[in-house]
Amino acid sequence: MKKKTFKNLDEQIEILKNRGLVINDVEKAKNILLRENYFFINGYRHLFMKSWKDTNFIPGTTFEELYAMFIFDRRVRNIFFKNLLIVENNIKSLISYQLSKKYGFKEKDYLNPKNFSKNPIKLRQVHDVLNKVKRQIRVNGKQHSATMHYITNYGYIPLWILVKVLSFGIVSELYDILDESDQLSISSIYNLDIETLTIYLSILSNYRNLCAHEDILYDHRTQKVIPDTRYHYLLNIDMTDNEYNYGKNDLFSVVIILKQLLTDSEFRDFFNEVGYEIDILEGKTAILPITNFLNKIGFPSNWREIIDLD
Repeated sequence: MKKKTFKNLDEQIEILKNRGLVINDVEKAKNILLRENYFFINGYRHLFMKSWKDTNFIPGTTFEELYAMFIFDRRVRNIFFKNLLIVENNIKSLISYQLSKKYGFKEKDYLNPKNFSKNPIKLRQVHDVLNKVKRQIRVNGKQHSATMHYITNYGYIPLWILVKVLSFGIVSELYDILDESDQLSISSIYNLDIETLTIYLSILSNYRNLCAHEDILYDHRTQKVIPDTRYHYLLNIDMTDNEYNYGKNDLFSVVIILKQLLTDSEFRDFFNEVGYEIDILEGKTAILPITNFLNKIGFPSNWREIIDLD
């Protein structure tokens, strides 16, 4: 078994040079590697490799271009993250409102298993998800000021307060086990069917965790894929074997989801910020055509047209 050993900054520079990367300012590059971590910056090299078989850099690729991609991913990750948080808050508010209105505001009422899916296939899932929620009450209930206030003064935690200590992942699972009538009440707000919103929330939860932990964003793909939408059709996205090549389980699929879950003004702000970062990157990467770059991250070349689609 191969072993990975520590490499100092000079050795890291030599590795990059030996792979064909042009480093115009060695000291500046070493300082960046020290602050940002060689492993994370090197994680973007795939965009600039000759091929999957030849892992050397495309001739002429500079350290500045590699670092520009790293910075782009960081900035776009932050843009996606803050908008995913908006959706997360909205979904938490909708679920807490629906369940509190219908079943009551105490845990024993709104977490009663009888209130959730009656589908025999989901019985175990209902049990598991409710146990996760109750565990969060035990673990985090007394660590959050709002939940602690209700526990101390009232002896219970209303769901609209409890959702503050529930992760987006648990909340997306909670939606999946709701009674069908409750699911429909929520999904209809977005003009979506129940199954589509269930898939959307699962994918957004996955990307939300990735953003929160500052993982590489540009080439992430989820196991689940979103259903075909009118946006795929209207953008005339390329297809292979009757499957759309972009916008199914990649970063552009998140754009399509946000188009449907954010308000018009929120989405326009999000869209403009992402477009601005792409424009900046285009000015800093001479070796990689912007269309090639967009395709690698899952964006069709005409992705900007989505802003004008209804």
